[in-house]
Amino acid sequence: MDLERVDRITAGAVGEPGERTFFLQARENDRTVTILVEKEQVELLGTSILEILATVGRETGEGPPSDDLGLEPPLEPLWRAGRLSIGYAEERDLMLLEIEELVEQDESDDEPEDEAEGEGSSEDEGPEPGRVRIWATREQMLALARHGAAVAERGRPKCRYCGNPIDPQGHMCPAMNGHRESAGR
Repeated sequence: MDLERVDRITAGAVGEPGERTFFLQARENDRTVTILVEKEQVELLGTSILEILATVGRETGEGPPSDDLGLEPPLEPLWRAGRLSIGYAEERDLMLLEIEELVEQDESDDEPEDEAEGEGSSEDEGPEPGRVRIWATREQMLALARHGAAVAERGRPKCRYCGNPIDPQGHMCPAMNGHRESAGR
């Protein structure tokens, strides 16, 4: 599925910190696409967007304000994202976000097959993952990066020693040899 030039693109989360579900959402005209993602994917996508924009060599405007980037109902994701790829098409002056569906591999697919018996590898079998290609302006992607970072930051605080999230009751920090890091620090 291709969204040739989206009207809006955003990331958001629903739920309480530690129990949140993250989404990427894009709209082109009256078609809205929602994809289930991991918090880390939102964070890495934002970092990648900023890295690409730093190399483009063009001034990028602010884009839409964060207040305009909330998720739109209904939140009915097509599927869970596996691989995300981001790039910049200079000839179009647009950024491309490609999202590929996470497809669970069958346990039997991991076993090597005798290729002398078969005509191909097991990679040709199984369901084809869904794909969405989203074209957006540099300004829209910059706003997505900023907003995605803000959404991810609203979660549980991270431990200053190990980087793991700290629950309200604290956590057993492996970097502190099992001593507790409290949530108030």
